[in-house]
Amino acid sequence: MVPEAVAYVPTERERRELDEWFARYDALSAAGDVEAMADMAVFPLNLVTDDSAGDGVTGQWSREEFTRTMREVMGGGEEVTFASQRTPHFLSAALAVVFTDAVFTVGGRPQSVRYADVLVKRDGAWAFQTMIQGGWGEVLRR
Repeated sequence: MVPEAVAYVPTERERRELDEWFARYDALSAAGDVEAMADMAVFPLNLVTDDSAGDGVTGQWSREEFTRTMREVMGGGEEVTFASQRTPHFLSAALAVVFTDAVFTVGGRPQSVRYADVLVKRDGAWAFQTMIQGGWGEVLRR
C-alpha cells in the first residue's frame, strides 16, 4: 500500500532549522569553504539540469567532483555575496524541496539565478541531496 500523501505543515522550529541550515551554507559559500559545504551534503549528490541545446541532463557527483567543481565556480578568491529568497516546501518532517531566487555578486558582478534543492534530514541534521538548476549540462558532462 502506498503511504497517504497528506500536506505536511512544518512547525516554526522546523522552518527555523531549515533557515539556519541555509544561513550556514551561504556563509560557507561566501567564504569559499567548499570542504565544509560538502560536509552539508549527501553523496552521491544528484544533479538535474539542462544544456545549451535545451536537453535535460541528469547525473551524480561524488564529494570529490562536487568540491572540484565548486572551487572552479566560486570566484577564485574574489569577494562573493548572496541575496536569496527561499520558498521551502516540506514533504514531511525529514524531506523538503526548497526553491531559491538569488543574486550572487562575485567580484562586483551580479548574476541572478533560480534553483531548487532537495534536502533530507538524517540523524537530526539537514543535508542537501539533489541540486536542480538550468544551464549546468556542459559542466556535468565533463
